[in-house]
Amino acid sequence: MSYSIEDKVILITGANRGIGRALAESFLAHKAKKIYAAVRSVKSAQSLVDEYKDRVSPIQIDLSDSQSIYTAAESATDVEVVVNNAGILKTAAPLDTSAIESIQLEMQVNVYGLIHMAQAFAPVLKANGGGVFAQLNSVASLKCFSSFTTYSASKAAAYSVTQALRENLRDQGTIVLSIHPGPIATDMADTAGVTEGAEPPSVVADGMIAALKSGDFHVFPDTMAEQFGRAYKSFAESVIGGW
Repeated sequence: MSYSIEDKVILITGANRGIGRALAESFLAHKAKKIYAAVRSVKSAQSLVDEYKDRVSPIQIDLSDSQSIYTAAESATDVEVVVNNAGILKTAAPLDTSAIESIQLEMQVNVYGLIHMAQAFAPVLKANGGGVFAQLNSVASLKCFSSFTTYSASKAAAYSVTQALRENLRDQGTIVLSIHPGPIATDMADTAGVTEGAEPPSVVADGMIAALKSGDFHVFPDTMAEQFGRAYKSFAESVIGGW
């Protein structure tokens, strides 16, 4: 099924910077009707509002605060596309003393936050014709990187939830995307020290738009991700997509 974002109302978590901002700017360039910039502090989206005026509407969502998610869903009743982009990364290996604390926080944001986003916005998407629910996962959801063990584990869990959402939301006509970037040039990548070979955030937006046109579930938007995608293709098509 092909889907166009033209004239659509789109909510993006973490839209104030990095991949989220690139998504917002790209979707607006592709004639999206309106972007809900879902951020922890609405002031952080002011530069988007300054540039795009009433085509951007800041809304408060903190993925670690479930009530903020349900409150936003009650307000943003015209949403047709949800992109759950926001997340958190901690550099913790299994034997680090910080490992438990790190994974608890990452699970709260990257997994529980995803589930709350789906539960809050699935009825909104259904009421507006089905639409799209897109989840920013990572190549780390497919392979554990030892320095980012807890992050990899949280993203693997998020990917598993995303697969279930694809099945659960099919009957209401909602398209689900699982997006798996490699290193992308963002503040998060700088903090994690994975800037070598990092590609611009715009490649994620381009990959998502292409996937919506082609009807793909998985999105491998950058060079490293494409390598993962090629290696994963047979399993993804026969097991993830076929069962």
